[in-house]
Amino acid sequence: MERSLVLVKPDGVQRALVGEIIARLERRGLRLAGAKFMQVSTALAEEHYAEHQGKPFYNGLVEYITSAPVMAMAWEGPNAVAAIRQTMGATRPTEAAPGTIRHDFGLEVGRNLTHASDKPETGEREVALWFKAEELVSWNRDIDKWVFEGK
Repeated sequence: MERSLVLVKPDGVQRALVGEIIARLERRGLRLAGAKFMQVSTALAEEHYAEHQGKPFYNGLVEYITSAPVMAMAWEGPNAVAAIRQTMGATRPTEAAPGTIRHDFGLEVGRNLTHASDKPETGEREVALWFKAEELVSWNRDIDKWVFEGK
């Protein structure tokens, strides 16, 4: 079972799209394992975006993610990382497939509404960065046997 970090970034929060994004992930069949509405500290932003340090856009990333609250969530399911990224759509909203969150609600890459882990290993690292173990809930839904094969 994979886990992925999903952030509804400041633009998604300001545009009141948190519920829409949660609903789409739930309808996809993914299971919510943790969620918190929070103001991101500079230290957390710098650690989250550490791989981009030194790049021309790094400071802008840190400034933006700390500019307003975010909804941080951990989602899980088989192939969760790929399913979430597919649901979100391409990073550039104008290249995202119709029906994806970024296609339906975004116009520019700097206001693309969400973050989602790009690989299962990244998902584990990012979830651990944003959530303490006790903030995550392992649980089974009655519908899991209808969504996850072999459950």
